[in-house]
Amino acid sequence: QVQLVESGGGLVQAGGSLRLSCAASGRTFSSYIMGWFRQAPGKEREFIAAISWSGGRTYYADSVKGRFTISRDNAKNTVYLQMDSVKPEDTADYYCAATSLKEWRSDYVYIPSWYDYWGQGTQVTVSS
Repeated sequence: QVQLVESGGGLVQAGGSLRLSCAASGRTFSSYIMGWFRQAPGKEREFIAAISWSGGRTYYADSVKGRFTISRDNAKNTVYLQMDSVKPEDTADYYCAATSLKEWRSDYVYIPSWYDYWGQGTQVTVSS
C-alpha cells in the first residue's frame, strides 16, 4: 500500500510559478506510474501529467503541455509538478496518484480509474 501526501500549493499570480511535491510512503515507489490530476469546483477530475517508473516517459494533457513539468526522484520517494506560466484557469485542487500498471500506455495513464492510490490534495489558486 502507498500513502501519498501533496504539498506546495498556495496563491500565485498569473504568469508565475509554483512547484508541487508529492511524498510517498513505502519502499516500492519506483514500481508505480505516478500521475497528477486536478479538480476545480463544480468540474470533473482532470488529468494533468503522468510519469513512468524511472521517469523516462512522460505524458501531458494538452492544457498544460509546455507549461507544466512532471518529474520524480525515486531516492526520495517524491514526484513533482513544476507549474510555470500559470493561468487563472489552473486554479483547482491538485492530486497526485499512483498506479500499479505494468505497461506504459498513453491511452490508459490519463484515466483516473486506473490509479490505485490518491493523496488528499493541495489547493492552487491563481490570481489574475
